[in-house]
Amino acid sequence: MSTPSKHAFDRIPVILQFREPVEMVETYGFNGSQGYTVLEGQRLVPRDVPSKVVFLFMHPASTLQLLPMPVALAESGMHVLCAGSRYAKNDSALIMEKVAADLGAYMRYAREELGYEKVVLVGWSGGGALSLFYEAQAEAPSITHTPAGDPYDLTQAGLTPADGIIFIAAHLSRPETLTEWLDPSVRNELDPEDRDLELDIYAPDCPNRPPYAQDFVARFRAEQLARNRRISAWVLDTLDRLKRSSSGERERGFVVHRTMCDVRWLDPAVDPNGRKPNWCYLGDPRVVNSGPAGLARFSTLRSWLSQWSYDHSNIKGPVNAARIRRVPVLQIENEADDAVPATHNPLIHAALGTPDKEFVQIHGATHYYLGQPRELAQCMDTIIDWTRRKIAADFEAPAAAPR
Repeated sequence: MSTPSKHAFDRIPVILQFREPVEMVETYGFNGSQGYTVLEGQRLVPRDVPSKVVFLFMHPASTLQLLPMPVALAESGMHVLCAGSRYAKNDSALIMEKVAADLGAYMRYAREELGYEKVVLVGWSGGGALSLFYEAQAEAPSITHTPAGDPYDLTQAGLTPADGIIFIAAHLSRPETLTEWLDPSVRNELDPEDRDLELDIYAPDCPNRPPYAQDFVARFRAEQLARNRRISAWVLDTLDRLKRSSSGERERGFVVHRTMCDVRWLDPAVDPNGRKPNWCYLGDPRVVNSGPAGLARFSTLRSWLSQWSYDHSNIKGPVNAARIRRVPVLQIENEADDAVPATHNPLIHAALGTPDKEFVQIHGATHYYLGQPRELAQCMDTIIDWTRRKIAADFEAPAAAPR
């Protein structure tokens, strides 16, 4: 394993703007309210290092240009484009179908305006399922409406396939992961204090303690799925009532309480990997479970169906992985990931429809690689080798110039 060369690089703003018909404003401020969708991203470009390959990162709601991995790629001499969706840093009204269209705009920009010959989608964390969803729709577009029934035609969006996909430190999808983290003890969505003590694993007097019995884990999972479905049923009923109402109200926001509750966090024997117990990627899960930054904490009706509903979302990972046939996929699992459950990557790998798929596990690596230069270097070496073999035979990570 080599240590990545340290190239100086420039951060170059990327701003894309396009017209899109808007029936209802769902984002605050200029973006969308004036008939324009505005996207903001950032290129990380090594100085005096040309390249015909660009690594395109996109997450549905986060911005990625400050994370260790994109920075390490740029310092290794690779061109990086970190793409922000129209919902950057606020996913409360996020519609996944529109995020796929945003990603398509960056893909066209990279090829047509920036002149890159090869574009590799890098799906990190929640961007993994997005990359699979995008590529599935680019190869064989099928979606004409959102899960709420609103017209949004990806078959006419002109999505162009990537040249390869890197699926790294990524979970199955937002609806599948949220379902595994929903607190099943909540009995009343309007009153988070109304809880079933037998399922309230963070309560000091919960009768079920780790190590958990298999039948309890099975019940816990079943109740999590049931809660997701109850919320979805309420959302569909509310949307139906609003559509039939003459009040003019078309959308509604709501709070989803307690969304970071998983037996994995307390019992390392459940889906074991190298993560530490009593911890998750956001910190102490007991605190995060009811904190303001939890997954899906604030949502609209339409957004719930598109990005969080187990039965209605189009973003589910294995379904889209099976539809990918044309491009090579590199899958990198961080063995000590404190965000991605150990069961998720094998499910994606088994589902991938492309025969050109590779799986690499980096032992001891956590979700963000923070304080892990050795593991991050192994990741860089893996990407460079795969890119040379699968994307561009003459691809090299050049030696850094003296600084």
